[in-house]
Amino acid sequence: MKEQLKALRGTKDLLPKDARLWTILEEKARAVFYHFGYSEVRTPVIEESALFVRSLGQGTDIVEKQMFTFLDRGERSITLRPEATASVVRAYLENNLENEMGFAKLFYMGPMFRAERPQAGRMRQFHQIGVEAIGSYSPYLDAEVIALLASLLDSFNIRNYEIKINSLGCVKDKEALSNGLRQALGSRINNLCDDCKARYEKNILRVLDCKNDACRSEIKKIFKGTGEYLCPDCRTHFETVKKALDGLKINYNLEPYLVRGLDYYTKTTFEVVHKKLGAQDAIGAGGRYDNLVSDLGGQPKGACGFAIGMERSVMSLQDIPELDGGLNIYIATMGEEAYKLGFSLAMSLRGQGISAEADFEGKSLKAQMRSADRLGAKYVAIIGEDEIKNHTITLRNMSTKEQTAVPERSFASEMERIFIK
Repeated sequence: MKEQLKALRGTKDLLPKDARLWTILEEKARAVFYHFGYSEVRTPVIEESALFVRSLGQGTDIVEKQMFTFLDRGERSITLRPEATASVVRAYLENNLENEMGFAKLFYMGPMFRAERPQAGRMRQFHQIGVEAIGSYSPYLDAEVIALLASLLDSFNIRNYEIKINSLGCVKDKEALSNGLRQALGSRINNLCDDCKARYEKNILRVLDCKNDACRSEIKKIFKGTGEYLCPDCRTHFETVKKALDGLKINYNLEPYLVRGLDYYTKTTFEVVHKKLGAQDAIGAGGRYDNLVSDLGGQPKGACGFAIGMERSVMSLQDIPELDGGLNIYIATMGEEAYKLGFSLAMSLRGQGISAEADFEGKSLKAQMRSADRLGAKYVAIIGEDEIKNHTITLRNMSTKEQTAVPERSFASEMERIFIK
């Protein structure tokens, strides 16, 4: 026997039951996004590596350690997208959506890739659903995006999540914040973990992201958060965001150490966490990125967005919804004549918009009934010698176990009455 190949570490097959749950959640997400005026965009899975290096920042963990990058046949550096914001902004600029749409509200869903150590809720191929609103500096847009995130999670029936918000300020504020943090930590750097020592040199704001309890305790002793570095305009912006959220009755908590790990964030940042997820507790996150459009070659434009992880969203569900079996009727037959009729009926029912399945393995009636049960069929149409002789079809309700003989000539209309109405 030949060696059986397996999925790569950090990737996972989505089997039919899981895939159907994901489809339901994706349909819920589309409905919520359309209500908020968003349109779908689909970008390539591969991009030039420079797109992510320029947008995420050379010193970020994603760029330094986590990107799947390779040279193509033209010696160009290609990367499997580790996130979608940069790709959406690139698409916005490349396809002149500014002229076509003006202020653009876009949503996406699909796989992302990061070379991380696999663990619960963290895969090397993972899936995100997200939005990007490009073309506005309004703080009310920040509030609406956060409210949209809450509506999305509510539509998934995720309960007891916590929204944390903070402000990093503008670019100048972030520079002042970095300098202040570097000065405050300089004499205490040996008290921090090795990762934080490296972050201190390369991307000091990431020190605030450290999950190490000792580091967090040390930092809180000397650093009171990002708020004290906000300029008046950024302070006013953040106050407006909070008041707008209060007006919308969106529950949130202030998290003065929240910075997120991507360089492009400015002003409002936010994160939503859930206790069911354990140490890796973030379902999703986002924020404002007012400089990314110009950094990627466009005119300066304010923008805000978020992404949630599908795997973590499923892990956070309050109750897994009971999934519809999907199959309306199974055609069980005995004998060649019965099979020919059943095969034809199955095709005809599908043409009516009724899901139908038949046996293709020559199973006994008993085995066909087991298959119907396994597929969650609501009804089974039984056709044997008697049915062929009497021009009838025995219809079995799989819930009540009741059986009735339906004339063959009226079977289609009976199916339409039951399933289409």
